[in-house]
Amino acid sequence: MVRRNQMKNFKFDIEKAKKINEKINAVLEFTTVEGNKEGEYYSTPFLVKDNIQVLGTKNTCGSKILENYNSTYTATAVRKLLNAGFTVVGKTNLDEFAMGGSNENSAFGPVKNPWDLERIPGGSSGGSAAAVAAKMVPFALGSDTGGSVRQPASFCGIVGYKPTYGAISRYGLSAFASSLDQIGVLANNVENAAIVVETMSGKDEKDSTSLDIKWDLTSQLNNKLEKLKVAVPKEVFELDGIDEDVLNKFKENIETLKKNGVEIEEINIPHLKYTVSIYYIIAPSEASSNLSRYDGMRYGLRDEKESLKETYMQTRDSGFGIEVKRRIFMGAFTLSSAYYDAYFAKAAKIRNLLNQDFEKAFEKYDAILTPTSPTLPPKIGELKSPLQYYLMDLFTIPANMIGAPAISIPAGKINDLPFGIHLISKPLNDAKLLRIAKQFEDIFGTLELPEVNYEI
Repeated sequence: MVRRNQMKNFKFDIEKAKKINEKINAVLEFTTVEGNKEGEYYSTPFLVKDNIQVLGTKNTCGSKILENYNSTYTATAVRKLLNAGFTVVGKTNLDEFAMGGSNENSAFGPVKNPWDLERIPGGSSGGSAAAVAAKMVPFALGSDTGGSVRQPASFCGIVGYKPTYGAISRYGLSAFASSLDQIGVLANNVENAAIVVETMSGKDEKDSTSLDIKWDLTSQLNNKLEKLKVAVPKEVFELDGIDEDVLNKFKENIETLKKNGVEIEEINIPHLKYTVSIYYIIAPSEASSNLSRYDGMRYGLRDEKESLKETYMQTRDSGFGIEVKRRIFMGAFTLSSAYYDAYFAKAAKIRNLLNQDFEKAFEKYDAILTPTSPTLPPKIGELKSPLQYYLMDLFTIPANMIGAPAISIPAGKINDLPFGIHLISKPLNDAKLLRIAKQFEDIFGTLELPEVNYEI
């Protein structure tokens, strides 16, 4: 209850937030959309990723093509928070259309990590993560298609939680890959993340994929689970590309958990090594379809030319950034009649096998534990190959593929940079996942968040 009061009593200092934002570029628009005055959390501030509609704000999706597009309604998830009294204080920067793992792919400039302004905050919800890490707000909303809430949370030393697919209505979230997208939360601790998701969850008639659930995620949060059994995939120790410091810290974390009574065993998840490959077939395929609506006729930018076809082509060419174009090309290719069976159909089959791997693991274990990211946050512009960025989501993608809840929590630091561990649990097992995360948070402690020196 103490932390609930702390969140309720959080005072938003807009002048300080603006000065900090000049350093980290996390917020695209400061505004005020006040919540219900009778609500329990009246005036508690939060920020919203700028691919989620909030009436009275822009909804740019971090893209030039929607630079001047205004939200025409409020997303169901945001409306539920407003009903509970929370107040929207702005919209956050993101990788364009939520495509990216670094938050360098925004039309409005890169976001900087409050822990080290030369480094990325992670993506695509990097603006939301950086704003919470810079103590502007106690929580912010993000969207998670392959780790876009959890990976930046890890890089910024905070909690990132993606609930079970369908637990929160996606009505009002700009679609990237519809079978993977989920609204999630970035918060300064597990309890606040649980409160926010509990408030947002439940059936919405405007989203046919939303689940008819009524969750209590908070009442048992502090009750420790006895005989906790957690599995670590052997593949974590065998995969190429994992940073040696990350691996050593993860092994150290495992020993700490064992000393605190957590039973940990290594298991095989045979199809884990294919997850990045199948993700970059399925997600771009769905994206190429979802983004076809941005043609200069209905939304945002129109670059008028002599013919309709030329207008389509010129608008999309000048409106989309390089990463979005790359994924549209990949998606159009894998969905083409000549290659559909060779790529998309095969990826769908492997996705099913991956799901079976995890179902088998969840019969015996309460959760699967991995590092959140195989690397620490790189410096801005340091990584040149898209593949290097794609691999940073190696451990977070599986949860989206199987629709499972997953969470990243801080578990210490490496060379003064935050390090996060990642838990996946069985779909709809969110309450149990959060209890485990809270138990781990009590063991590792929360990090003291950095002070951004805005006077310089």
